[in-house]
Amino acid sequence: MDYSIHDAKEAGFNKVVFIIRKDIFKEFEEIIGNRIKEQIDVEYVFQELDDLPEGFEVPEGRTKPWGRGQEVLCCKDVVKEPFVIINADDYYGKEAFVKLHDFLVSGEDLGREFTMGMGGFILKNTLSDNGTVTRGVSVVDENGLLSQVHETTGIEMGEDGQIKCHNEEVQEWISPEDKVSMNMWAGYPEFLDFLAEDFKDFLANVEEGDLKSEYLLPNIVDKLLKEGRANVKVLETQDRWFGVTYKEDKETVQEAFRGLIADGVYAEKL
Repeated sequence: MDYSIHDAKEAGFNKVVFIIRKDIFKEFEEIIGNRIKEQIDVEYVFQELDDLPEGFEVPEGRTKPWGRGQEVLCCKDVVKEPFVIINADDYYGKEAFVKLHDFLVSGEDLGREFTMGMGGFILKNTLSDNGTVTRGVSVVDENGLLSQVHETTGIEMGEDGQIKCHNEEVQEWISPEDKVSMNMWAGYPEFLDFLAEDFKDFLANVEEGDLKSEYLLPNIVDKLLKEGRANVKVLETQDRWFGVTYKEDKETVQEAFRGLIADGVYAEKL
């Protein structure tokens, strides 16, 4: 997370909003927040299971959070400027932050109700040596716009250098060079206004007894694409993505950061 905040600030972003549970706020602020606010403006919003629109209640027995869509919606009252959404625990590299920042400040109009951006990572740069992964395999048109995202499980590199996966349709065309979504999205405040209304539709369609359904960003974006209401610019990055999918990945990630520091990409102490 420290590296992502460092890279975001370097790219031109000037505020970070932490989306956390209210019950861990004090501990989080003491251990992380107070350190980060010395580098960049910090705000907090709280994701709570019962933070629902008027007229809706948490189904009895539900303990699972509502998903990334609700997390982002929680920011509606504090985010009034262009923004980028990331996973706090993942490493995205410098290039994606620069490209998404420049895209947002350019004010490029993509001709639809909602203009968005997506960090387009190269599939082969996001794989784990320790098992299969799930990725949002993306179809990008000739204008660099996202046309489809296929949430695909069981992805791994075969011994023949070809990608294997559990989606038969995607398996027919998937390649190591395909762009994938790693939950790095860019947008404008009006997208948050849309979420406020769309979340109500999602909740209204949760079936009785369903305690698992999540309001997920890829599904939300896919819905807007299908309705012709959004265009999403896919901004390719050659940087390697790092995350800990398996406990064995931790050593690989630590070694990668040692290499980045040795190469002068980052200082020993940020």
